Amino acid sequence: MLFVLVGANVDISYALNNFWMALFVLLIGLSFRTIGVFLCLIKTNTNFKERLFVVFSYLPKATVQASIGGIALANGLACGSIILTVCVISILISAPVGALLIDSTYKKLLKQIPRDIKNNYETS
Repeated sequence: MLFVLVGANVDISYALNNFWMALFVLLIGLSFRTIGVFLCLIKTNTNFKERLFVVFSYLPKATVQASIGGIALANGLACGSIILTVCVISILISAPVGALLIDSTYKKLLKQIPRDIKNNYETS
């Protein structure tokens, strides 16, 4: 329901006209998030592959973007349309890419897979 409401407020022509700028903002944000994840994991017992998997697991954040994306637009701020556009593009790109990266790399990047996760993937 949340994604439907957010999507209903998006001006498609505005989103298409500002797609590349929104994608650039998204990539900058994801770059800083990646650096932050690596910094947070410096003094842990994880190897590079495990740290890379954690970065992948932080990519899909669609629910957060969907819940806050329309606030600026609803409050009548001039930047509301661009904020909502960036949020929707973030949802459309980061959620599927993150999910695909998690699903395609967990066997290669993680040493041990917890039983409950392993059982869920083997039965589906």
